[in-house]
Amino acid sequence: MSNIPAEPEFEQAYKELVSTLEHSSLFEKKPEYKKALQVAAIPERVIQFRVVWEDDKGQVQVNCGYRVQFNSALGPYKGGLRFHPTVNLSILKFLGFEQIFKNALTGLNIGGGKGGADFDPKGKSDNEIRKFCVAFMRELGKHIGADIDVPAGDIGVSPREIGWLFGAYRAQTGLWEGVLTGKGRSWGGSLIRPEATGYGLVYYVQHMIQYASGGKESFQGKRVAISGSGNVAQYAALKAIELGATVISLSDSKGCLIATGEKGITSDEISLISKLKVERKQLTEVATTSQFKDKYKYIEGARPWTHVGKVDVALPGATQNEVSGEEAEALIKAGAKFIAEGSNMGCSQDAIDTFEANRKSKKGDAIWYAPGKAANAGGVAVSGLEMAQNSQRISWTSEEVDNKLKGIMEECFKNGLQTAKEYVEPAEGEFPSLVAGSNIAGFKKVAAAMFDQGDWW
Repeated sequence: MSNIPAEPEFEQAYKELVSTLEHSSLFEKKPEYKKALQVAAIPERVIQFRVVWEDDKGQVQVNCGYRVQFNSALGPYKGGLRFHPTVNLSILKFLGFEQIFKNALTGLNIGGGKGGADFDPKGKSDNEIRKFCVAFMRELGKHIGADIDVPAGDIGVSPREIGWLFGAYRAQTGLWEGVLTGKGRSWGGSLIRPEATGYGLVYYVQHMIQYASGGKESFQGKRVAISGSGNVAQYAALKAIELGATVISLSDSKGCLIATGEKGITSDEISLISKLKVERKQLTEVATTSQFKDKYKYIEGARPWTHVGKVDVALPGATQNEVSGEEAEALIKAGAKFIAEGSNMGCSQDAIDTFEANRKSKKGDAIWYAPGKAANAGGVAVSGLEMAQNSQRISWTSEEVDNKLKGIMEECFKNGLQTAKEYVEPAEGEFPSLVAGSNIAGFKKVAAAMFDQGDWW
């Protein structure tokens, strides 16, 4: 890594993978895979470009656009586009690197990539955002295609922006093809796609709960703390409520909303939050409405983990590094038994170390941690299913897509579990390490495909 400039987010993701591989028996059994790791850590291609657009005052604005095409050994590059002022190459490389192995775990033929721009949609008019999308696609469109690279949405890129990007691509190339996922339902989108990451997260944790309890427990009666209030958090909350859980928190970049009543956050209240988020309003405005005022407290500048009281399940669903080592200790003290990342790299390395140490020391009474590359793979899985539907020019029903999603998340859990047992033998009574198992399973699949194709030897 010495020849790579300082890229803290990417280096964190790389070191997390390396640490689990080195503390397993993988390199003992397959020492040649060390070379595969060295090759896989460098993207196949990084595209950086300027995006010049005109604001409503007629003034020229410019932003940096990126696409990291990290690995195509398993299929076309696949990963979201993020529009946010914090976007830089380090963040996109970290996301793209994680995406490679997450996509491998789905069992679908998709590679890994990520892209976006340091453009901030907040405070911009609809017209300005549309103009930016057209300008962004003017360059990105030269580098993507249904069998080359298929981007999707991410932070700041909702189905509306996907529509504008798709329209710009179609006008530019004359092609109607499945070049983007997360499209509108009437023009090539898949049912369940908006819900997929949140639903998939809950399906994955359901398997964790069932395995840990020997099939005796489920989400029924569990207290669930969730961070974030975007798509992932909203749909994870709705599915958890549907399965009998009580959701006790949501959050945004300004603070967290904590339920003070026994019933927690209801489905109707989540629908209201969803509408307010579409209007780009903060949770502070939600907390002051008459419907929320007496049932919730809003804590400014805080994340929910140290304020939720007793909790059974924690689901980080906002952004990277949103659970610190101290917050991990607080969740353990609060009685949390399961934590799974709905966001990418939602837990800091200190937090992961804390969870893994607890897993080893407390055995069956420990907290059990699941990494984002496994737990939040539902979104990209249904994106892959959308690509399949586009290729066949057909649309599946909600039930068909949801059943396929359930099957993918079950296999994702089982794959990580069995691989952990094979390469990181747990002590008696100890839960297998899902972070190690998922990392090894994803890496092995990609490394083998790269070897077969001559990317390393």
